[in-house]
Amino acid sequence: MADFLVALRSVVTYAVTVAYIAVAGPIGLFFAAVLRWKRGLYALGHAGVGLALALAGIRYRVAGRAHVPRTAVVFCSNHESNVDPPVLFRALHPQLHVLYKAELHRFPIMGTVFDVGGFVPIERSDRDKAMTSIARGADSLRAGNSFLIFPEGTRSRTGALLPFKKGGFIMAIKAQVPVVPVAVQGGRAAMRKGSAFVRPVRVSVRIGAPIPTAGLTVDDRAALIDRVRQAVEDLRRQGSLWE
Repeated sequence: MADFLVALRSVVTYAVTVAYIAVAGPIGLFFAAVLRWKRGLYALGHAGVGLALALAGIRYRVAGRAHVPRTAVVFCSNHESNVDPPVLFRALHPQLHVLYKAELHRFPIMGTVFDVGGFVPIERSDRDKAMTSIARGADSLRAGNSFLIFPEGTRSRTGALLPFKKGGFIMAIKAQVPVVPVAVQGGRAAMRKGSAFVRPVRVSVRIGAPIPTAGLTVDDRAALIDRVRQAVEDLRRQGSLWE
């Protein structure tokens, strides 16, 4: 019976989410592309993500909001599950931009919304295109937009931190903005291996103190990565906010 209810809840969540995107997506694009009101696009995005999380039974708590400066930053988070991006989109910043895998750009409507919203796709298999994306992201940071990166590049299957890729850190150094470490935990139980059904979970988001990049050069990227990775690991070790 429990599995049936999970399946039913998941189907309802997917159906409502797709319907919401189909209706709200074009409206949001009109707000941002025609009226030049990007805040309206983000408001619809937050509403849609909040609706999907509520329907799926995914709740989250956040600690460390006071650490986030009012200036543009690069939020650097670990990545354990498919629920991490929507939770962090809601939890971290009202107009959060994302450095994301270019493959996601192929989804209908989503790619266009990402473009208009200022998200930056990165082609990790093509160095020249990747560096062009990093330059775009740095320009956006200088303009005052905060970004989220998942430097592991993919979800960790075990929960242990994977090696960090350098692109997002180069972006932060080029823009001379702080990197804010983030640890997200609790989402792995939402989806079992081989299943598309989403189970209710309680997610913890811990935000650490910003790590400055002022005065750093691209040659300092390895040291910056090591420092941020250790900060994320330290946040993870603090455990769940639900205990």
